[in-house]
Amino acid sequence: MSIEEVKLPDVGNEEVLIIEVCVKVGDSVNEDDAIIVVETEKASMDIPAPFAGTIESLTLKAGDKISTGMLVCTIKSADSQEVVKVETVAVEEPKVEEVKTETPKVEEKVIVKQTSAVSEVKLPDVGNEEVLVIEVCVKAGDSVEVDEAIIVVETEKASMDIPAPFAGIIESLTLKAGDKISTGMLVCTIKSTSAVEENEEVVAVVEAAKVEEKAPTKELKVTTEPTVVFKNTGKVYASPSVRRMAREYGVDLTLVKGSSEKNRVVKEDIRLFIKQQLSAPVATSSNTGSIGFGSNLPELKEIDFSKFGEIEKVELSRIQKISGPSLHRNYLAIPHVTQFDESDITALEEFRKAQNEVLTKKKADYKISPLVFVLKAVAKALQIHPIFNSSLSVDGQSIIYKKYINIAVAVDTPNGLVVPVIKDVDKKGIEQLSIELKEISLKARDGKLKLEDIQGACFTISSLGGIGGTAFTPIINAPEVAILGVSKTQMKPVWNGAQFEPKLMLPLSLSYDHRVIDGANGARFSTTLSELLSDIRLLLI
Repeated sequence: MSIEEVKLPDVGNEEVLIIEVCVKVGDSVNEDDAIIVVETEKASMDIPAPFAGTIESLTLKAGDKISTGMLVCTIKSADSQEVVKVETVAVEEPKVEEVKTETPKVEEKVIVKQTSAVSEVKLPDVGNEEVLVIEVCVKAGDSVEVDEAIIVVETEKASMDIPAPFAGIIESLTLKAGDKISTGMLVCTIKSTSAVEENEEVVAVVEAAKVEEKAPTKELKVTTEPTVVFKNTGKVYASPSVRRMAREYGVDLTLVKGSSEKNRVVKEDIRLFIKQQLSAPVATSSNTGSIGFGSNLPELKEIDFSKFGEIEKVELSRIQKISGPSLHRNYLAIPHVTQFDESDITALEEFRKAQNEVLTKKKADYKISPLVFVLKAVAKALQIHPIFNSSLSVDGQSIIYKKYINIAVAVDTPNGLVVPVIKDVDKKGIEQLSIELKEISLKARDGKLKLEDIQGACFTISSLGGIGGTAFTPIINAPEVAILGVSKTQMKPVWNGAQFEPKLMLPLSLSYDHRVIDGANGARFSTTLSELLSDIRLLLI
């Protein structure tokens, strides 16, 4: 029997207060399930179970104070069952078919040492509620190495591999191309190579008995009948890990009915809520934007357009199918305001062309585009106006300021619009940004963007300058609070106080979230950006 102590880790305080005890003796816990919630002088936090098992002892209660290294509880490991009694091949739960075989007789009692041979591989956070499986690279029984692709998924921005986290043998995999999965869902199970070697003797004994035992799994009962929407008008009781899970899945906790003491919301409640939402009748694009949010618009009636003439029906691309609901949600959920402006980039363009001539003589394999200067100017403007480099918290009660500047750039590809991210723009020069912009644009067009290439943006630039147009209203890419649209430059007569001069003007369209940014700040940011582009020497200050 393996019983291990769980002690309070270093939480940066001499003593912390226990504000909630989440389990009791005899409870089964999974790895990372909250055991207790403690409160420091700065925040509350979960103290999670380091492994799966059963709570053996726990004497703490809410209101107790403990410090680093003190005993929280003891847990009997889920892998500590060292004795398995094999009798007659007749098991009621789960049901096992009797297998007749001439294998060597197994004694009534067989000592089997179980180890954690099989591990689940779940879909990591890919920044989307749901992604499409476009390729399954392995099958059950295949051997895989670390980082070898298991499946390939497609998000609204790019396709990416989901790799094996360790070497081993694929134990089970039921996904197929065309399936849709979301963050945290099971991809496959893998028997690690080391675990296979440790279990060679176990396999021999179990094969003699021809019995495979599987622990019964709990199934969530989901009703497809219309249900009354629960709305919590008071305080929502939930631990930080549960709130984090709700944020990851985009769930409004006030809509979730808690099943624990004091109506406390636990992870199982969130999973049940999501399943209920997914089981509800599928809403059309004119109705629901996302979980917990609806526009209540009347349903659009289907029209037979062929009655009026010849038609052709073409299915949306995968990227359009994935990005459409997100764009719809953002457009409906965010109160957009768009500020229009223009910047005199005559001097900037002269400098850019001169630098490209120098690069040509050096036989450099890249050119400096106007977009690179827009990147630098936006980075500088974000430093001057940090409210634009923020996000609104899920509960809408606070603003999260970011101390880094990562800027996404919309790239037009044959498969649709993708938005790769250039990191730490404020710390890079024009030359380095030009090289990175070229490389990431090529990766986007070739469909080779990785997960890290499309995550972590603070602000987005959508440039239509190479195509045309005078202005447009770009849709904010939540959880960002602003997006800049850049249109095609035009030569215009500009009054200098004495006469009109021909100037190259760059149209700018700045959309921002009016819940976070008011009109005055929107105008200030737009003016700052215009001034920075008109005199690029200001970028050096």
